[in-house]
Amino acid sequence: MFDYKSINWEGLLVDAGLIAAQIIGIVIAFFIVRAIGNKVISRFFGKLLKKGDVTKGRALTLQSLSENVFGYVLIFILVATIFSIFGLSVASLIAGAGIVGLAIGFGAQGLVSDVVTGFFLLLEKQIDVNDYVTVGSIDGIVEAVGLRTTQIRSFDGTLNYIPNRDITTVSNHSRGNMRALVDIGVSYDADIDKAIAVIQAACENVTLENETIVEGPDVIGVQGFGASDVTLRIIAKAKNGEQWAVERQLRKAIKEALDANGIEIPFPHQVTIHKNLEMAEQR
Repeated sequence: MFDYKSINWEGLLVDAGLIAAQIIGIVIAFFIVRAIGNKVISRFFGKLLKKGDVTKGRALTLQSLSENVFGYVLIFILVATIFSIFGLSVASLIAGAGIVGLAIGFGAQGLVSDVVTGFFLLLEKQIDVNDYVTVGSIDGIVEAVGLRTTQIRSFDGTLNYIPNRDITTVSNHSRGNMRALVDIGVSYDADIDKAIAVIQAACENVTLENETIVEGPDVIGVQGFGASDVTLRIIAKAKNGEQWAVERQLRKAIKEALDANGIEIPFPHQVTIHKNLEMAEQR
């Protein structure tokens, strides 16, 4: 019969306390080292950004990726150290990881595809953090680019996590200057040449006020004929991400200029036909 009195409870408690203290110390050290490492990585990429060696988006992308890799390495070291505390061999941990990896490898093809695609996304600099992109049916700003997923925040605030293997076509709207396009309708009775001159003058005033405009704006002429108006098109090029603000400013300035010169911007008219009851009765 097992004799509980023969167990050295004091020794077990001391050993358990030592192990617990070691684990707590290792975990505390893990968080301290991770914080210091992330700070060093942040400073390193901050210096690169100041030197102008990389763009801001590229620096943020590589910084995020470096912090992720650093975190994974620290986690592996943490687990290996805890194994050694319990007297387990680190080599057995690696061997076990290899066996588990082989066992799930056939079911992890999607994960491998994510990593490979993410690697080429980063290598070819297809997208960077803060880029405005379209991926499939999703438009938004890139918040993070990882080896497994890419995070894109839509303009309504939704954060989309997209597996990299699903990114087959990327439209990057943040490379180079962007087009600002405005269509303005004027009345058929208006003098088209005068309207074009007034609009062009308003556009030139906007150019003087807005430093984000890099080309134009220019009135390219009549774009089309509507039910009650003649459409004039204005095109400009603006710095990336500023095209929408330029379009709004142009619409306001053009509206004010046309009003000041008595040029009408028509609106759709609804005509209601009333039946003449007297004529109907006579028939």
